[in-house]
Amino acid sequence: MNNSLSSEEIKFLQQLSKQFPTVQAASTEIINLEAIKLLPKGTEHYITDIHGEFNTFNHILSNASGSLRRKMDDVFGDSISDDEKKQLATIIYYPSEKLSLLASQGKIDNNWYAIILNRLVNVAREVSNKYTRSKVRKAMPKEYAFIIDELLNEASVDKRNYYTSIIRSIIELKRANFFIESISVFIKRMLIDRLHVIGDIYDRGPQAVDVVELMKSHHSLDIQWGNHDIIWMGAACGNKLDIAEVIRLTARYGSLDTIEDDYGINVMSLVTFAIAFYENDPAVPFIPKGTKPENYKDANVRLMTIIHKAIAVITFKLEGQLIKRNPCFDMEHRLLLDKIDYEKGTIIVEGEKYQLTDYHFPTIDPNDPYKLTPEEEYVMEKLQYSFLNSYKMQDHIAFLFSKGSIYSVYNNILMLHGCLPMKSKTEFREFNHKGKMIKGKELCDTLELTIRNVWQNRFSKTKKNNDGDYFWYLWCGACSPIFGKHRMATFERYVIDDKVPQKEILDPYFTFRNEEEFCEMILKEFGLDNEEARIVNGHIPVKVKKGESPILANGRLLVIDGGMSKAYQKETGIGGYTLIYSSKRMFLVEHEPFSSSQEAIENESDIISRNYIIEQRSAPILVKDTDVGKELQSQINDLKKLIQAFNAGLIKEKIA
Repeated sequence: MNNSLSSEEIKFLQQLSKQFPTVQAASTEIINLEAIKLLPKGTEHYITDIHGEFNTFNHILSNASGSLRRKMDDVFGDSISDDEKKQLATIIYYPSEKLSLLASQGKIDNNWYAIILNRLVNVAREVSNKYTRSKVRKAMPKEYAFIIDELLNEASVDKRNYYTSIIRSIIELKRANFFIESISVFIKRMLIDRLHVIGDIYDRGPQAVDVVELMKSHHSLDIQWGNHDIIWMGAACGNKLDIAEVIRLTARYGSLDTIEDDYGINVMSLVTFAIAFYENDPAVPFIPKGTKPENYKDANVRLMTIIHKAIAVITFKLEGQLIKRNPCFDMEHRLLLDKIDYEKGTIIVEGEKYQLTDYHFPTIDPNDPYKLTPEEEYVMEKLQYSFLNSYKMQDHIAFLFSKGSIYSVYNNILMLHGCLPMKSKTEFREFNHKGKMIKGKELCDTLELTIRNVWQNRFSKTKKNNDGDYFWYLWCGACSPIFGKHRMATFERYVIDDKVPQKEILDPYFTFRNEEEFCEMILKEFGLDNEEARIVNGHIPVKVKKGESPILANGRLLVIDGGMSKAYQKETGIGGYTLIYSSKRMFLVEHEPFSSSQEAIENESDIISRNYIIEQRSAPILVKDTDVGKELQSQINDLKKLIQAFNAGLIKEKIA
């Protein structure tokens, strides 16, 4: 035994013995873990491209992409009506709001409470029956854990009066509403074991902050960053270009409230600057998206428009500065401000001359177009200070770093928001990172490590390198695994009325990912060399109305961006996709656009969804066959070594 354990292993086992001080304690834990391995795996929920659409996101989490209704059908069958199921589901989704509405309508009495409480207990029992009692107890809201535990474990007819008494007491003590809220939280918690968010939490929609808060309260999730997330992460690090880009995006979509009200960012210096330089500027290309023509003269819209233009010009200047100091980014083609004839209002893009729709740029010096004016420098200094000192923003971005990554491999699935940049069908595209050419998985790992280091040192007084610039490269660089296009033609879309220079060409990955052999090559790069492995992408919305399919390469790759963001729904024709992976099946869920939480509460409406089976099994996948199972087996192996060490006298049992 002395020869089979190293000194480092013995030190580790001594630490482990503090948790399991005897052979009996270690043996009991092994028995427990071995039993858990034989349970069905937990249900996983995949979602992407939320883009600040909190109400839709919240509803999809609450109904688990329709899983709750399926569970209710399993429990009740035809014993209760469809209308009764709708009401019960709505109570679970929005317990406080629905109960208040029903009470105001005079529809609640003690008999109603008794029926609903019993039905909720039946649903709770169904959604929790594949988990250990220990795990179920941990998931229970503390204030009603004992009562829920007792009601879930009704075991005999002899105890019927006991359970009836509990229900009656809850009602008589006026605690029914509180209990309903608690057990509804528990039901939603047990429906999904793990949530995977595959990027783009921010921008477009107005409630990204609420989305992050909801994710923070989730019991188990991981995040794969999208390019719209990465630019906010860079802004929270104090990178001025990323800050300007974030404000430009929120102004473009008329959601500056996220910056000002939700994160407490002081934009007064920018407002003052915009009024001083652009007050009488029509700035038509910079009218916020979604603004109706009749509202253009509205004072708030006008102010948002000139703020938008002011920060956009600053962004274009800072882009030029970044590109010049990072020749390895190979983005000189994006230096456009020096290609403008400021008298004629024309620009040369890729050798072609185009007329600009707006060329009133009072802060641009044609002789040094990328230099900020003193006023612009002042604005950016003030904004940088505010971003670095926003407690809520720093807290949210810390959460994204702690739960997130560029990619993730979990239970045989590679999750990647965008792509793996390709040079050809069989060659990964190389990127020059500080003189070293990197590609494939190494590209993702290296870029992630680079930006993590920037985050950890964001308050450092001495800036030693340009590593913060990699956030912006990940946002829009041609070799970014979370962008996946040859360029981001932002400037062209603003001020050139011609589709040719606005074109953004997708990385070859998006062409080849239709082929099974190509997907197998990508999976192998990440250590997934088996027939059941799959890729899940977001980022590029599936245009269902044009006949595009989210299921590619014979099911080896799934695209689950179907337009949760309202900004994309006109081109997708649907309201988004999600993916459910339970122990017996994997299925894609196609959602119709969500109307509103209010309508769901009042009319008991739900998101209409259609399911597409990807995989169906006769026998369930067990925990032992998952990544969690591998971790459990590792713990079992360590405990067995601990028992051997106890028996060999290498470690003393600590018997009380």
